[in-house]
Amino acid sequence: MNFYGRTRKSAINPQTELYGHPLQFYGQPPLENISLTEFETFAVERLKLLKTVETLGVSYVKLSEVYIKKLDHEFKNLNFPYKAEAGDRKSQSGPSEYEKRRKDHISHFILRLAYCQTEDLRRWFIQQEVDLFRYRFNDLHPKLKLEFLHKNNLQYDAITVEEKRVLQEKLVNSSYTVSGITVENHDFYKVPFQDALDLVRTRKVYLKAGYVYIPHQDIVTIVLNDFRTRLSKALALTARSLPAVHSDERLQPLLNHLSNAYLGQDYSIQKNVGKISLEQIDSLSAKSFPLCMRQLHQALRENHHLRHGGRMQYGLFLKGIGLSLEQALQFWRSEFIRGKVDADKFDKAYAYSIRHMFGKEGKRTDYTPYSCMKVILSNPPSQGDHHGCPFRHSDPELLKQKLQLYKVSPSGISQILELVKGMHYQLACQKYFELTHNVEDANFSLNHPNQYFVESQNVLGGGKDIKREMDTPRRSQGNNSAARNSAATQEKAAVNTSESQDCSEITEDLDSYFQDA
Repeated sequence: MNFYGRTRKSAINPQTELYGHPLQFYGQPPLENISLTEFETFAVERLKLLKTVETLGVSYVKLSEVYIKKLDHEFKNLNFPYKAEAGDRKSQSGPSEYEKRRKDHISHFILRLAYCQTEDLRRWFIQQEVDLFRYRFNDLHPKLKLEFLHKNNLQYDAITVEEKRVLQEKLVNSSYTVSGITVENHDFYKVPFQDALDLVRTRKVYLKAGYVYIPHQDIVTIVLNDFRTRLSKALALTARSLPAVHSDERLQPLLNHLSNAYLGQDYSIQKNVGKISLEQIDSLSAKSFPLCMRQLHQALRENHHLRHGGRMQYGLFLKGIGLSLEQALQFWRSEFIRGKVDADKFDKAYAYSIRHMFGKEGKRTDYTPYSCMKVILSNPPSQGDHHGCPFRHSDPELLKQKLQLYKVSPSGISQILELVKGMHYQLACQKYFELTHNVEDANFSLNHPNQYFVESQNVLGGGKDIKREMDTPRRSQGNNSAARNSAATQEKAAVNTSESQDCSEITEDLDSYFQDA
């Protein structure tokens, strides 16, 4: 894979120039060849890191002790630049510091390609990258912070000792981190107020004649504003180049898959076939279905029909929790014939698509239950549809009414709506899980509707029963060994919304990374 920007006029050592500092603004794209395998690996691992940043940012106070500890652990596991010291301390084992910085640089640009495609994706990517940058900048040694500022032309003037003495009272009163005793030991920077609007808004700096006086430890706010502005402009420019990128048949499926990537357990292989009886579905929907599936079940029971998007989303979910093909045909037939569809029409118009879900028709693709990211980002519902993510696609007032109907407490509703407002839809669903299951901390990161069901059954005491059912020999829909060997193909099929679309070898490779994650 080639990353080329402008032609370089002179030979520059990338280690001393591009990766000479542990942190960067990602202003220059990578200028080297990488393999598709490395491309995929870097992309998946940075996506894991950003997902962790999102989860921790909502679960804990940012830059709190527990937040930093958990993020430190993730950096170590994924081999990204970690705990850089002045003097550029080298790793004692594992990848070198240069290799980590190279990975950080290249992986950022890969995800920039994947997440520039829509406004929602850009907004999510910017927020996580800004939070990640804040953590890393604050973790730098003071000397490295100054080097970073100078390297990126952020050379704000430090006021003189005489000026500090004149303004001492003002500086102490305006900064909660500085006392009268320590003010002389702190550097203060004189910055145009428009570059520090966040600090002005929260009254954390002294403002005089169009300038603010910022303590050295608060300069991160200025740097973050600069980073956010640069990244926002860069994503807009990257979006313009998408037609050229999409013309590369190797990259298009890869990048589309990344923006909808699911990094958790694979639910395409039915380990629990026949575990669920049709009589249990109503009760299970009320206590163990995520809100998206609960609303689909309710719509089906009320209207005795679902459109294609709803049938696919709900049908694959039911398949994932253990409904067999025979049970699925019976379930959908009994419900549809209660409406305006007779048995003969159902067999002609709908039974084929259900058998198709189970890999018994057409290309024999055993379709995978939809992940949260696929539900959120693909095929948004239109009028008359009931599929999609209620936290993403419902009007906030309607969502509030639905949560009230399901006996969620007023304080819980407020917490959920606040997460929705911040576009943390999966975390809003996880909060819904905690509130409806009376647990303070779900202790897992929710990424899949079927994961929600499994975790719910475990909390409610169903885990042991599930295991006993799994240990009992049953007639399966196909050879289990063959199903395991085709896991990559199954995950790939879930991402493709067209039933006739060919699957590329590159996407199969990427899927194996997602499933092994």
